[in-house]
Amino acid sequence: MGYSSLKECISDLERHGHLIRIREEIDPYLEMAAIHLRVFEHQGPAILFENVKGSRFPAVSNLFGTVERASFMFRDTLEKIKTLVDLKSDPLKAVKSPFRYLNTAFTAWSALPLKQRANAPILYGQTQVSQLPQIVNWPMDGGPFVTLPQVYTEDADKPGIMQANLGMYRIQLAGNEYIRDKEIGLHYQLHRGIGVHQAKANARNQPLKVSIFVGGPPSHTLAAVMPLPEGLSEMTFAGALGNRRFRYFYDEDGFCISADADFVITGTVEPHENKPEGPFGDHLGYYSLKHPFPLMKVRRVYHRKDAVWAFTVVGRPPQEDTSFGALIHQITGAAIPQEIPGLHAVHAVDAAGVHPLLFAIGSERYTPYLTTRQPQELLTIANHILGKNQLSLAKYLFIASKEDDPKLDIHHIRDFLIHVLERIDLSRDLHFYTRTTIDTLDYSGTDINSGSKLVIAAAGEKKRELLHELPAGFTLPRPFDRFKLVMPGVLAVESPAYTHENQLKAELEILNKAPGIESLPGLPLLVLCDDAGFTAENISNFVWVTFTRSNPSHDVHGMNSFIEHKHWGCKGPLIIDARSKPHHAPPLIKDEAVEKRVDRLGEKGGSLYGII
Repeated sequence: MGYSSLKECISDLERHGHLIRIREEIDPYLEMAAIHLRVFEHQGPAILFENVKGSRFPAVSNLFGTVERASFMFRDTLEKIKTLVDLKSDPLKAVKSPFRYLNTAFTAWSALPLKQRANAPILYGQTQVSQLPQIVNWPMDGGPFVTLPQVYTEDADKPGIMQANLGMYRIQLAGNEYIRDKEIGLHYQLHRGIGVHQAKANARNQPLKVSIFVGGPPSHTLAAVMPLPEGLSEMTFAGALGNRRFRYFYDEDGFCISADADFVITGTVEPHENKPEGPFGDHLGYYSLKHPFPLMKVRRVYHRKDAVWAFTVVGRPPQEDTSFGALIHQITGAAIPQEIPGLHAVHAVDAAGVHPLLFAIGSERYTPYLTTRQPQELLTIANHILGKNQLSLAKYLFIASKEDDPKLDIHHIRDFLIHVLERIDLSRDLHFYTRTTIDTLDYSGTDINSGSKLVIAAAGEKKRELLHELPAGFTLPRPFDRFKLVMPGVLAVESPAYTHENQLKAELEILNKAPGIESLPGLPLLVLCDDAGFTAENISNFVWVTFTRSNPSHDVHGMNSFIEHKHWGCKGPLIIDARSKPHHAPPLIKDEAVEKRVDRLGEKGGSLYGII
């Protein structure tokens, strides 16, 4: 099955019971997002909004809402694509198993982008930015955003589609200081291909041409978020995954146009010309705040006759982009471990917002002649991971040795943490990286893109048995007398609201003097938090609170801590201060009035009845 358009995909999903239509007029300001979030929460179908208030274009969301539906859309090509990516990551496999990979070369060749005459469906008509669905997902958002864009740019030194970059970078359509219909905001984070292209254009003092594709075959959307091996273009990947070559041409202004897209916005980014972009409710579960980002001056807005606007809603995980991650893992499999010697598995923990928390399993083979093992090769692997594309944005990296438990699974959060906490030497196995770059969306650090990292490495025999329940009569001094065991060895401690660093020093003094804790080696981790009940309610709450609300260099402490030759460690439990801080971005909270309005829409019946 290869879709030639988004409309064809929608029809196929509807025929097989994977899509519902909402015919009532729905407000793009918060209402569409509220409906989407409810349907996604119940693992519901894709949603076609036929009547978007203020726009003549329908909109579709939740296409990738479940891994099963995403796999269904690519049911005829997934295995072929896995083989293609696998071979690109390790070309020697073709030599070792020539018959297995016999069709791969043909697959790659037949997926090459196809340049065609400029008579494509996308040239049906032109419109203005203000006529597109102006979808606002969260109450504090700075305006409407494009949340499933495919942003296309070319390399000034090597122009042409085979050296181009197709990425998913959010686009702000209106609000702030943008001139209506003439300017939009282009936000991108660290380690993105578009940054290289803009740097080269700036060096030549020339504008960067940008084409934003929306819609089209779903393979185009997935291609924009794929971490592909070097030399495999997103457009080739899209063609292979969609079983249809990526069709394109250049318009009269010299912009690349996706012939199968539903919408294409073209424009230029002038060197060093920025305007404030944001806020935007993002996938960590908080707002990314207003900052200067590249300004795109709009040239044209193309659309096809039957155009459908594709969008999603991001927020605290899991959301629709979680399915993207799962599908990407299916496709890429062992691609990253193959590139890093000794690495067996790596996993960005979605429940913690992806970049804040990374799990890895590696080999520990440096000193097999010694009976007592400690992290050595693991540290080499950790450095390699933190120097690898977007993995370098990880804030906390927990890495364990495969030799200690061959069945250890990075996807089982609780079991993996237990394995590490049983083996970690708190005086030796904590390795900090200070004043370094972190994820743009993470506000736990000292400034945008700025913070610290912590590698926690564990290898060898168990050092402790973790407490599964607190001993009778266990207590902590006020104001820390409200606490709850999260899981074996981890205690959530409800603490006063954080105000400043001096307050923290006084609080740590109280905990350091608390009787009884040091004599409990089975309790290696205490997490200071605003709400112990919420933090300990489930493992997802625990990792979200702990790793999104802490900056290792500032918020990781320990009982009887010490610095020895610039190495920090502690002899008692580790303490992570995961309270909300004054400089943190606010969390995403739904608008109660909108929620009640959506409740009433569901109660009225119609096509919304039984859905929300």
